[in-house]
Amino acid sequence: VRLVESGGGSVQAGGSLRLSCTASRHSYSTYCMGWFRQAPEKEREVFATVDSDGRSYYADSVKGRFTISQDNTANMLFLQMNDLKPEDTAMYYCAADFGPPALRLCYTAVWPGQEPSWEARGQGTQVTVSS
Repeated sequence: VRLVESGGGSVQAGGSLRLSCTASRHSYSTYCMGWFRQAPEKEREVFATVDSDGRSYYADSVKGRFTISQDNTANMLFLQMNDLKPEDTAMYYCAADFGPPALRLCYTAVWPGQEPSWEARGQGTQVTVSS
């Protein structure tokens, strides 16, 4: 499965951005899709996931500010980011995992210190938040 992100850019603190991720067509009925980010000299952080049953999970760092959603008919994943902060500056990646084990990955991936192994990931899109 191929994933392609779009929608990154530069914004001032307090602003909003919406990221999209387009997945190539697949036949998996059970899956987890999510977003993670990587900033220079910082650990990779998985901060939002959603599974094939529609359950979503968030890391504390983004809870209340970011919303993950999906359009199953279009094989698309979205991330609405509000009240952006300079510490949100990073490369943002879309990722996916498939099959029944993906449901557990979905809710554990956002726990601190987790480094899940995704079956697919995109090339990333840069988000820069200035103060």
